[in-house]
Amino acid sequence: MRNDHAIIDCLTAHGISTVFGIPGKQTLPLNEVISDRDDIRFVMARHETNVSHQAWGYAETSGEMAATVVIPGPGDMNAMNGLKNALNDCTPLLHIAVETEPEVRGGDGIHETPPNTYDNVVKKNITVETPQSVVAELNQAIMIARTPPKGPVRIGIPKNFIPITTEPAAIGSADPVDPPQPPTSAIQRAADLLATATSPTIIAGGGVRASNASEMLQSLAETIGAPVATTYKGKATIPEDHPLFAGTLSGATSPELRQCLESADAILAVGTDFDAVWTQRWSYDLPADLIHVTLDPGDVGTGYDPRVSIVADADPTLEAIEATLTDRMKGDAADAGAKRARAVRTAEADRIAELRSSTEAAIPTVCALDALRDALPRETIVTADAGGSRVWTVVAFQTYDPRDYVNPGSWASMGLAVPAAVGAAIANPNRPVAVLIGEGGLLMCLEELHTIATESLDVTVFVFNNDDYAIISEEAERRYDLGAKAYGWPESTLDCTQIAEGMGLNVDRAETPTEIYEAAEQSIGSGPTLVEIPTDPNEPQAGEFMTR
Repeated sequence: MRNDHAIIDCLTAHGISTVFGIPGKQTLPLNEVISDRDDIRFVMARHETNVSHQAWGYAETSGEMAATVVIPGPGDMNAMNGLKNALNDCTPLLHIAVETEPEVRGGDGIHETPPNTYDNVVKKNITVETPQSVVAELNQAIMIARTPPKGPVRIGIPKNFIPITTEPAAIGSADPVDPPQPPTSAIQRAADLLATATSPTIIAGGGVRASNASEMLQSLAETIGAPVATTYKGKATIPEDHPLFAGTLSGATSPELRQCLESADAILAVGTDFDAVWTQRWSYDLPADLIHVTLDPGDVGTGYDPRVSIVADADPTLEAIEATLTDRMKGDAADAGAKRARAVRTAEADRIAELRSSTEAAIPTVCALDALRDALPRETIVTADAGGSRVWTVVAFQTYDPRDYVNPGSWASMGLAVPAAVGAAIANPNRPVAVLIGEGGLLMCLEELHTIATESLDVTVFVFNNDDYAIISEEAERRYDLGAKAYGWPESTLDCTQIAEGMGLNVDRAETPTEIYEAAEQSIGSGPTLVEIPTDPNEPQAGEFMTR
């Protein structure tokens, strides 16, 4: 069998039905095979940087894995940004890089880069060394990507290996390795700490989403009466209209949410790695009775010394803790926890109230977010970009389901929300998808508007436009005396609607909350759409406003 057919057979056998990429001469044998089949789809991006972001959005919103295919050198290196983002977020994807021929390596062949260039941006970097081993290595790559903690795996296949007819090496079952089960003794110790605590609190990270553990998270929180604070990557792992939801931890954490954590006498942190972003460089004074559940042993002890640490998957661990707590909790525990969570939410709402009251253009971002939340159906999938608007989104935009909301983790690359929406829409063809992005982020992925139009995706891109890299300009003025709007472009204002219309999208412009509500309501089910929302260039940035 020819390797190009064997490669695609391998993908579909493992349930991979979508490949994102940009074709090049080196990838055309694979593209030809895909074009002749109806069980796998090739989605063409407009820039390789977006290819891996598309596969990331696909996986984050569906729980399933997609593949990417790029040419050597420039294509592969452009995709590194999204690979690193997926690595930080423990998001599985299979990155097929068509490599320079082995006999040309080291001779500066076209697009050549040393294969080990990519070692630090993926969970595993595999270089295929013989034509006969292509399929066996591909099976191995898929297994590694899907084994918790999941992540992106790069497999470099020399271009001259792809069209070869060969007898592939036989390989047995290559199923993902199950994560370790939580030890009974550690579960008992964790349960004892939570049972005797008077003010327990839960911190939920992205590992809760990866483990599909949201139901168990909510159930345990109700059992022990614990307010739940999510990390920015754990946002949406508990519905934000649930009485026990306390808030989202980020660089804009309010003093009230910080106090909720620091006043707890026991904390269960599950599916989080205590990164420097949400912990604000480990500045929280967390209680001694700290329970840490993570799949990565290297996370344990980073920043904090837990009383109990458990290296296991979130879902079975939460289930085991709750089972051990049966009949040990007071009946009114949930009420006490809800009161603590409500106090945080009320304080944050009071803090933002003045910003939310504006009705005249140009409005603060939170006003626009409120109007969008009211208008968008609850089941809308939302992809949020990095940047100033994302921080306000983390703080002020309610989310309800772990697969219906996606934003980047600690890598925090701008310009990924639009390609992520492409992936989300491909993975969820019967669901509306909304993008929340600033015009600065849009300029970094503008070309993918054309992909949305070409693929006729039901995606609405909401662009918050203040003609400024405002989150940077604010700090430049506040800390470095660089003057107001140092990194804005008020003399060369950006008309996002004209650009989007030229790419084939429906367009609208909405300036007030009422107009935003109406535009959002009309956009659902209307196909590729961009709505430009002018926002106040002088509004406060969430990182400063919420923390003081």
